[in-house]
Amino acid sequence: MGGGAATTDDNAAGRSPSPRDAADPTVGACEEGEVCAVEWTGSAKALRRREVLTRRSALTADDVRVNARRLAERAAALPELAGARTVAAYVSVGREPGTRPLLEELRERGVRVLLPVLLPDDDLDWAAYAGPDALARAGRGLQEPTGTRLGRDAVTGCDAVLLPGLAVDDDGIRLGRGGGSYDRVLARLAAAGADPALVVLLYDGEVPAEVPVEPHDRPVTAAVTPSAVHRFAAAGDGG
Repeated sequence: MGGGAATTDDNAAGRSPSPRDAADPTVGACEEGEVCAVEWTGSAKALRRREVLTRRSALTADDVRVNARRLAERAAALPELAGARTVAAYVSVGREPGTRPLLEELRERGVRVLLPVLLPDDDLDWAAYAGPDALARAGRGLQEPTGTRLGRDAVTGCDAVLLPGLAVDDDGIRLGRGGGSYDRVLARLAAAGADPALVVLLYDGEVPAEVPVEPHDRPVTAAVTPSAVHRFAAAGDGG
């Protein structure tokens, strides 16, 4: 996949350890001097997810709050969000990069914000965000909007889509949590010919990272961390 990351940053983002590590049994051996492709497997994806989640588990509640404010400032300044009329987003939970300050910033600007409602088949419906008092606890510890459901295809009318994730590589490929909900969202966007900006919110050190790549993966437009905005050329050249 062509392209690479262009970064605007205050502090250089750290890089995750390479998967070419003797401790990683999923990496195949190669002859000296040979350029080896890493053969990612399901267990390698699980390993990468565990690494990120373990790092996040060390964050305090104050860490999450401070980073959420910084993320909101950077993300709100993105041209793709500054000019958006409708944005699909999500409510962060636990030690995920916080989205609540950004949701409020967008709503106060008059942006229509759609939030996901998890369906029994793990696909996503959508409803408009009407403020923190219009959220209700749902299954799996999620917070979901209480308003009228708009249907699975509502996301196709958005100018930008905020995606949860654990890491993004140099080409803009996102590592998700593994449930497949947002893979369906991205497939739905592609099928509808929709081309919203795709933005992932991460912590510093989670981009650029080594990410297992599969044929269906679609590069994102940008990844935002508390200290940087990373843009990806691959998202604009058809992959």
